Amino acid sequence: MRIKKLINNNILCVVDEKGNELIVTGRGIGFQRHRGELIDPSAVERTYRMEEKAEQKKLRELVEKLPMEHLTLTEQLIGYIKSQIPQKLNESLLITLADHISFAIQRKEQGIEFNNPLKGSIMCYYPTEYHLGQYCLRTIREQLGVALREDEAAFIALHIVNAELNTNMSEMYDITNLIEGALSVVEYFYQRQFDRESLDFNRFVVHLRYFAQRLFQGKMMEDDEGAHDVMFRQLIMKNCKEHYKCAQCIGEYVKNTYQKTLSEEELTYLTIHLKRINLGSEQ
Repeated sequence: MRIKKLINNNILCVVDEKGNELIVTGRGIGFQRHRGELIDPSAVERTYRMEEKAEQKKLRELVEKLPMEHLTLTEQLIGYIKSQIPQKLNESLLITLADHISFAIQRKEQGIEFNNPLKGSIMCYYPTEYHLGQYCLRTIREQLGVALREDEAAFIALHIVNAELNTNMSEMYDITNLIEGALSVVEYFYQRQFDRESLDFNRFVVHLRYFAQRLFQGKMMEDDEGAHDVMFRQLIMKNCKEHYKCAQCIGEYVKNTYQKTLSEEELTYLTIHLKRINLGSEQ
């Protein structure tokens, strides 16, 4: 590996034999070294590399300003998160989560803490990710002696969901707000409350999560006009009239709030999930 940039005595930006840029760390690895020199791989304790060049640039910029212990701890946390979540996580989670945790710790030291207005919704709609956020807070407290407020667990949860869905944080807030709005429409339509602890509720929220992602990324399911697909949609509309009406109400909410029109395919799958959660009469 050849040195591309010295970040400090313990961190280097290097290029390997294949031309890949890496961030490597090791005690004193950069002491009295110069750009262009070769380094002994045995001196490297940790290696960080992003597949995307843009993400690698962000990582390099991040390690230049971030305490190394914050990056190391975040790497440890992500290892645990990956062991608890079956979905593949976007590699950028290391960057976004390390940046967030480090900034939260700095704010805490300055006596500045933020409320998360979506905390209740996040706890409800992303329970697995929220519990992982709580785990992160406990680990930060144990290893760094910094007690961040509970709202930070909700912020961390959104970063995790963001990595699951390959979205950005702005989109994540839109997705969460859309889920909140759609659930309000459904509960008003059926005049009853969801059982937030039920498996069916969780399944419906997961469907809404991916439905919202498709909506905001312009990737909604398109109507297939094949005879089989048309017959299937007509069958759902006929046998699930009440649930289809509710799906149409969600469609109206989306159109009025986000100026986007749902395809019949999306309405059909919403109908199926509404039937599944056993709200309203079976028609």
